Amino acid sequence: MDHIFYNGLEFAKPSLEVEHREDGTIILESGIKLQDYPAALGHHLIHWAETAPDSVFLSERDEAGTWQKYSYAASLKIVEAIAQFLLDQNYDANTPLMILSENSLEHAFLTLGAMHIGVPAVPISPAYSLLSQDHAKLKYVFELTHPRMIYAADGAAFQTAIGALDTKGVKLAVKKNADALENAVTFEQIIATRPTPAVAEAFAKITPDTIAKILFTSGSTGLPKGVLNTQRMLCSNQQALSQIWPFLKTTPPVLVEWLPWSHTFGGNHNFNLVLRNGGTLNIDHGKPVPGLIEETVASLRENPSTIHFNAPRGIEMLLPFLEKDEGLREMFFRDLQMIFYAAAALPQSLWERLEAVAALAGRDNIFMTSSWGSTETSPLITSVYFPINKAGVIGLPAPGNSIKMVPNSGKMEMRIKGPNIMPGYFKNVEQTAEAFDDEGYYMIGDAGKFEDPDDPIKGLVFDGRTAENFKLLTGVWIHVGALRITAIAAIAPLVQDAVVTGHDRNNIGLLLFLNPAACAEAANLAADISLEELAANDVIRTMINEKIIAYNNDHPASSMRIDRVKIMTRLPGIDDNEITDKGYINQRAVIENRSDEIEALYAGKDGAIIIG
Repeated sequence: MDHIFYNGLEFAKPSLEVEHREDGTIILESGIKLQDYPAALGHHLIHWAETAPDSVFLSERDEAGTWQKYSYAASLKIVEAIAQFLLDQNYDANTPLMILSENSLEHAFLTLGAMHIGVPAVPISPAYSLLSQDHAKLKYVFELTHPRMIYAADGAAFQTAIGALDTKGVKLAVKKNADALENAVTFEQIIATRPTPAVAEAFAKITPDTIAKILFTSGSTGLPKGVLNTQRMLCSNQQALSQIWPFLKTTPPVLVEWLPWSHTFGGNHNFNLVLRNGGTLNIDHGKPVPGLIEETVASLRENPSTIHFNAPRGIEMLLPFLEKDEGLREMFFRDLQMIFYAAAALPQSLWERLEAVAALAGRDNIFMTSSWGSTETSPLITSVYFPINKAGVIGLPAPGNSIKMVPNSGKMEMRIKGPNIMPGYFKNVEQTAEAFDDEGYYMIGDAGKFEDPDDPIKGLVFDGRTAENFKLLTGVWIHVGALRITAIAAIAPLVQDAVVTGHDRNNIGLLLFLNPAACAEAANLAADISLEELAANDVIRTMINEKIIAYNNDHPASSMRIDRVKIMTRLPGIDDNEITDKGYINQRAVIENRSDEIEALYAGKDGAIIIG
């Protein structure tokens, strides 16, 4: 396979095979053939425990502030102890292990221990337990999967959530505060189990079709769907990534990771990348929200990464620290090979700020990249493994993937086939059938287009969700994804997100979610000013109006021109399905939940700003 180098990093040479059908459909496949991969992720853990036993696999800061480090050899011993404990309880493929709490050493080891013997791991968003008021999603997932064991790091913190479940016959496990839950076993008791040959025998029975995890989607509406993740999906995805990023063979990745393992980006793409390539994962307990982003900053200051993975919201929160703190900036970029964003589209304004802060650290050629995928695709479908100079490009099909681009409402809908695609949704035959077309392609619901129609090798560009697009009463199609990103960039940094309105209306509107810190700084207001006060502030309203006027001057077409906006004084809600753990806004759910505010927007009431 041909390789090329960018900034000293070795990549596969971009390769694409294109087939045009008479009906306008286009089939895209990588010209790089997917090579063989192991039957189970556990083979990677065993390999590194044997060949690099003392290399650090996982580390986490303890309550005293000291980083606790576990080698591959030590990790394998713990994983095998957990596997034996589960075997002693007669756990199998029909008795999942549910994990309620956030990323941690225990979370990692329990997941690997369960998968090692064919017990599905079911990591659940901690928000379902700790932020939800009604625990409706937690109850639904629990009743659907019927786990035999539930792990929660802190028995006291999760007492209310677990109390909302009928846990008769379910073993409860915790790291601390076991007395808060009836008959709970501690993690230390679990890993005190002595492994027997039964562990190796169970591991030998794992096949590529064995269910490794059940991951739950955020869901655009209603209750989340359980996505079956097989060992084939996870292993083939990492094999594809290793072929297009061959530099991983010479430089094992070092990550500082906050992205939740209840989602495919953090839990599959990043965690498995480290495991596949003998790298080190430093568990970060920070999050891209005020009061917790500081924890991420502290972790990055102490652990130089080789690859920085993040969601756009995380990048937005981190940038002010990198821009102002020279010491942090120097440490952040010291060993950094690339910056990788995913989970949502990156506004061009953030791309340019990243380039600027990299230049301050003497890294004006830092490799920035992205990919495209979903929970159902485990997750890698496309990857950018060649230089790009702006946000939006999602790359070329990864080895093993076939993308079918189908004309749909003026766009090209993308459908996918490959070994990394789910076999279906857990206990939902109807939704599984609806997810695939008559050729077996998974219908993800996203649209794409070529960055350069005359030169497809330059990659695809994400072109929005086909289900989000709508028509105005004039018959003009509104392509929500492109409009939203362009508008946010124009109003930056005053807003952190927006929802596009206008279905069956005469013109386009926006529901705006402000960036309180940026607004307070721009208008010289108190840092603790409330959202209600910001929404009513004349200076803020005037600045937003002026920015959108400038945007409209650059985008006069009715398909892009913004007629009115309304500032939201209520943050997106977890229980309402309006926001994910990674900070990604759910356009469809917000519109359904806030119909009254949309009516007020178009009636010009309750603080609506008519642009002009």
